[in-house]
Amino acid sequence: MKNQIELLFKKNNGFLKAADLYSAGATRKEVSSMLECGDILRVKRGYYQLAHMDDPNEAALIAKLFPEAILCMDTALFHYGYSDRTPLEWTMAVSRNISKSRFNLTYPFVKPYYVDEKYLNVGISEENIDNVKIKIYDRERTICDCLKHKNKMDGEMFGKAIQAYLNDPQKNIKNLAAYAKQLRVYQKAQDLIGVWL
Repeated sequence: MKNQIELLFKKNNGFLKAADLYSAGATRKEVSSMLECGDILRVKRGYYQLAHMDDPNEAALIAKLFPEAILCMDTALFHYGYSDRTPLEWTMAVSRNISKSRFNLTYPFVKPYYVDEKYLNVGISEENIDNVKIKIYDRERTICDCLKHKNKMDGEMFGKAIQAYLNDPQKNIKNLAAYAKQLRVYQKAQDLIGVWL
């Protein structure tokens, strides 16, 4: 059974929920034994990682731990090439109603942005990050978030992000204007990149 469990972990990028283990036929005793032997590690209650992974796929873990989260801000900026700073944490948008204790993790490092439900689903895309399909805000939503959080961002990073977006052949100014109106940052967008709107 141990070999079957290891194969199951490998098929799931090295991470599984307890429910996945039990539905695959593992018993609580087998899971406990694998924990004691150091074959698997507990990431947090109900989530396990295969211990002997050369390079753990954090994107896979984020997708497992927070299936409802949407990658945003620093993580999205880096993904789209609008920032050359590798984020120190996974920045993600989640509902204001979600339990804040879910984000008290020692690994992986996460930074939640609590978003009102009516704005949460604006501009969601799905991208392949480290071979994992994961929800992320599209380019235009990411720029709107930068406009919204401009005062909390490093000035140089903000300027580079806006410039990189304007030079991006995949930009969609029509969507940017629509999102900016929905997210109440249209005036900021017009002041900064009005010639494009």
